[in-house]
Amino acid sequence: MNKKKMKFAVGSGIIILTIAYLVITGVSKTSTYFLSLAELAERGPSIHGTGIRVKGNVVAGSIKREMGSLMVDFQISDDSKKTLPVHYKGVVPDLFKEGIDVVVEGHVAPDGVFQAATLLTSCPSKYEGQKEHPTSS
Repeated sequence: MNKKKMKFAVGSGIIILTIAYLVITGVSKTSTYFLSLAELAERGPSIHGTGIRVKGNVVAGSIKREMGSLMVDFQISDDSKKTLPVHYKGVVPDLFKEGIDVVVEGHVAPDGVFQAATLLTSCPSKYEGQKEHPTSS
């Protein structure tokens, strides 16, 4: 191989390795685990401080808002009947209310409260079948 081709091959190799490094580090920094409440409970304190997403249903009577503040505290539960206290500071979605499915993204603090950086609500699907109402005869 002549000198020109060798320089081109080395330069191309460096560029490819740099791009691969940037992709791998970018993906690892932005990846978050999606866990159920049961999985979160199984992991215990080992998960504290790690970025995760959790889906649950807002527990009735658990929403507490501070007037004049963007802070809201509530609890979520799932089919496993486990509950998770959540603290969120930010603009609350319009559909946020008791009984609705939400996805929270953030981390569990050492005190066991989920510190949510993102709060998403699930919209009811317009494609779901309507519930049948029994007719009296």
